[in-house]
Amino acid sequence: MYFFSPPAVSARRMRAAVATLALTLAVAGCATAPPPNDAMNLAQYQLQAARDAGAADYAPVDLGFAQDKFQQAQAAMETRKFADAANLAEESGADAELARVKARLGAARAEIQGKLQENTRLRNEGEQLAARQQQMEQAVPAPAADSSAPLPVGDMPAPSASVLSAPVDGVPTDNPAPAASSGIPGGQP
Repeated sequence: MYFFSPPAVSARRMRAAVATLALTLAVAGCATAPPPNDAMNLAQYQLQAARDAGAADYAPVDLGFAQDKFQQAQAAMETRKFADAANLAEESGADAELARVKARLGAARAEIQGKLQENTRLRNEGEQLAARQQQMEQAVPAPAADSSAPLPVGDMPAPSASVLSAPVDGVPTDNPAPAASSGIPGGQP
């Protein structure tokens, strides 16, 4: 006796099973997912964000991929292939996001490069000014130490007392001369 004998299935039953399976697959294929409007809107938003970030200048290849996939997603929407449209919209959004990030990176690099050039220009300008100042200091002779130094105040002699109290041009002064110097005995003038 055989344990694994071929089943005795009639051809009619086999055809009915195959037909049922085919009909089930056909109905499942016709029952499609709803249109991926959210995915399409998100992809379109990400494309616009990439354009705004300057992806056309800094990441044109990635932006081109994103735009191509978005157009393919739109074509799939028109032919009512919503599953394909959803996948293409998601890929388009990912490519657009990559393009946006690369654009921001490129813009940051360009800004850094501009700052480096500005720093180099300022450094060169500073070095030129320092060189000119050094040349001017070497061209002007240093003044002599004796002629430009102010005379010390403590070394000047004080005028004598007789010079300070003497009348000028015959005008008498209010201060009488000291008695010892008047020459009259008794101190009277």
